[in-house]
Amino acid sequence: MTIEIKTTSVEPLRHTFDNVARRLGADKPASRYLEAMYDLQPTANFHYRPYWDPDHALYDTGRTRIEMTDWYVFKDPRQFYYGTWTMARAKQQDAAERNFAFVEKRNLADTLESAWREKAARLLVPLRHLEYAANMNNCYVAAYGYGTAITQAAMFVGIDRLGIAQYLSRIGLMLDGGSAESLDAAKQDWMQAPVWQPLRRLAEDLMVTRDWFELLVAQDFVLDGILYPLVYDRFDRVLEQHSGSTISMLTEFMNEWFTETSRWVDMTLKTAAAESDANKAQLEQWMGHWVDRVAEALTPVAVEMLGSDAGAVMDELQTALAQRATKKCGLHVGEPAPAMAS
Repeated sequence: MTIEIKTTSVEPLRHTFDNVARRLGADKPASRYLEAMYDLQPTANFHYRPYWDPDHALYDTGRTRIEMTDWYVFKDPRQFYYGTWTMARAKQQDAAERNFAFVEKRNLADTLESAWREKAARLLVPLRHLEYAANMNNCYVAAYGYGTAITQAAMFVGIDRLGIAQYLSRIGLMLDGGSAESLDAAKQDWMQAPVWQPLRRLAEDLMVTRDWFELLVAQDFVLDGILYPLVYDRFDRVLEQHSGSTISMLTEFMNEWFTETSRWVDMTLKTAAAESDANKAQLEQWMGHWVDRVAEALTPVAVEMLGSDAGAVMDELQTALAQRATKKCGLHVGEPAPAMAS
């Protein structure tokens, strides 16, 4: 008895969804990222304007001064939609957990010089409050921004900031032996210590910035662009000289995250600037304003971290940010004047 099995190939009638087909053509397969991004922003049938903001529709392009012909040109170079983002973060979290477990298993925190262990806790743990503010700011961009291309990426960044705040809290617990004294002290410092008040005021001013694109520029490009190199590179080098690589292992995620997220931020600003001269001029005006504010707010913290080198380092970081704006975004931001000798 012979059994003959026949196979039949079935050609799909369509290869993608309507929201992608309208842009790429009806018979062209699309990536999961494009399917999860294109034209998901509601555009009609809002019924009424929100009572808390009657000047705008529920989803309104007029909530920012930036104007775009198509809000879906803001593609994420990382191709992040929910699936790829969670997979990327899961791998990074596994690496971070191994680092924390390594430090804890070998009691490496106890090998730190007591003065530098205290300094690390005093200058790193309060930043968890700044990260919570960054979470709220990116959630604001996700809520009031326009177009899924930007809003979904902003929400991913917002959730990332909660993770970073939690890592900073865990560092504090590791440095104080699990007593949570460092967390209580960090809250008091954030609320009262003079060194943190300019940065706290900046965080609060950002939280009431109404233009969501300006907020994205100020938070994700300017503040992060100076803060992360200052804390997780320059201050980390100082800590390495006195306490080895223990703190570096615990903050490795922050460095990796900043490098990766900067790609999305740079591409977003580059795309907006390329749309029109008006956009470009507006972005440069925002950058110039917030660079001055951020530098002023971070200088007291930089002095605590770096001592007499703080002025030169802050100038270097501002120069590097200006060069990044030119090279990566096509924007010109004035570089800082040389620091005056005291």
